[in-house]
Amino acid sequence: MAEPTAAFVAFCRDIEVGHCTLVTPKLGQPGELEAARSALAETGVKAGCINHPFAMRPDLERDSGDATAGLLQAIDMAADLGAPSIYLVTGGRGGLSWEAAAARFADLIAPCREAAQKKGVALLVENASALNVDIHIAHTLPDTTRLARVAGIGVCIDIQPCWMEAGLRENIAAAMPLTGLVQVSDYVLGDRTAPNRAVPGDGAVPLERIIGDILELGYGGLFDLELVGPRIEEEGARAASERAADYLSNLLTKLGA
Repeated sequence: MAEPTAAFVAFCRDIEVGHCTLVTPKLGQPGELEAARSALAETGVKAGCINHPFAMRPDLERDSGDATAGLLQAIDMAADLGAPSIYLVTGGRGGLSWEAAAARFADLIAPCREAAQKKGVALLVENASALNVDIHIAHTLPDTTRLARVAGIGVCIDIQPCWMEAGLRENIAAAMPLTGLVQVSDYVLGDRTAPNRAVPGDGAVPLERIIGDILELGYGGLFDLELVGPRIEEEGARAASERAADYLSNLLTKLGA
């Protein structure tokens, strides 16, 4: 996020990564969308997904329509860049119960579903750590699958917040028909800061088993590396990203993907 979008896309090309995830807070800055379009065309790297924060200002309870308008703009960006999907952080619940917040999310997103479908863009909601309760309402994978069904959209499975869940393979199987993206990172036992993701292979997450299950259950889409926090900053985002891409590529090859 500290570098221009064009530099990130060029970096992906340099390390032979064919797809990248771009983010609307960056693309919305002056000149960034145009720069991204040019960089993708020049490098041959494809936009695999767009990340978009939904009702974060202020939250689901108090949103006055800005979230819907912002997502419609994000859909236009995704279509412009050829990205097949957008994954969402929902926004916080405010004073609403989970069920009321889920219904509110569905209501706010409803006008966007048809627009996204017409432009060939899938909408996905991710599971995110409960430490993000101020900006998101779906934390366990079952809750995320339930929310996606309420809203009539798909799922982005982030392994980081759910790898320790009971019945994980069954939870993944339930989410699989809706799944359009899988996010990969690692966690080092004892880390207490948030976010504090680790390069895959550096921590305790049984990635080979989990990704093996995801593939066995029929997933054939993209795997996204999401790397953020002190460990990544200390190593350097470029070095950490290259090492992570090597690890994940080798693992997917080993698993026959």
